Amino acid sequence: MSNHTTVAEFILMGFRDHPELQFLLFMVILVIYMITVFGNLGMILLIKSDSHLHTPMCFFFGNLSLVDFCYSSVIAPNMLMNFWVENPVISFSACAMQFFFGSFAGIEGFLLAVMTYDRYVVICNPLLYTVTMSLHLNVLLVLAAYLAGFLKAAIHTGFTFQLSFRHLNVINHFFCDTPPLLKLSCSDTRVNEVVIFAFASFNELSCLPIILSSYLYIPIAALRIHSAEGRHKAFSTCASCLMVITIFFGTILFTYLRSSSCYSRDHDKVVSVFYTVIILMLNPFI
Repeated sequence: MSNHTTVAEFILMGFRDHPELQFLLFMVILVIYMITVFGNLGMILLIKSDSHLHTPMCFFFGNLSLVDFCYSSVIAPNMLMNFWVENPVISFSACAMQFFFGSFAGIEGFLLAVMTYDRYVVICNPLLYTVTMSLHLNVLLVLAAYLAGFLKAAIHTGFTFQLSFRHLNVINHFFCDTPPLLKLSCSDTRVNEVVIFAFASFNELSCLPIILSSYLYIPIAALRIHSAEGRHKAFSTCASCLMVITIFFGTILFTYLRSSSCYSRDHDKVVSVFYTVIILMLNPFI
């Protein structure tokens, strides 16, 4: 890496092209991050302390809350600090470490797919739910999600930071994201774009079929529930989860399944706020 890289640090521009909004953005992000931290940690403590919540779905909720807490803590604290720093720099190694936010994004996608399958089983096959979603299977599914997420991030980080970065070190973003880094590199980034597309496609092709097929059968099974309260509960659970899934996967697809030549710095920064800050606050409420 040292033979190919002459840049020792990067400058994160963040939202400095709108100086009049700095204080307002700082306060908004701070409030969102505090709600995210207390909401997700509160969810974990609640699930651990109440024996009635020791169910497969709550087990997945607890892991999703842990991932959301780690996910937001990789990005938000540094983002908040940079609002007040005159020259917001980040070292090359710290920038590489920030890249591991991708592991939590990958884990979240896999967990959402697993949680969708869990809802499918409990609504479509309620009598077999405890047998199908056993503790052993739940632990294996969560471990597989963590392993896949961290492995993807490690490979992706290695491919990105073996590129050459000479002279240009200003990242027009609030964290070390892939598209702006590829724009800075003086190396040929076509292989990196293929790697990004391959990983994003793998995530979507492994998660979305499970999600779509589950949501195809869930409404049919929900309509067969005799009680109005049961139907309402089933549809309300599906609607809330579907909203999280749509926002999360939609922003990820918009950001990463494109060529770097289509990168729009202003639009992508706004979109990035959704999947790095806002969605992580909404999940505990939903």
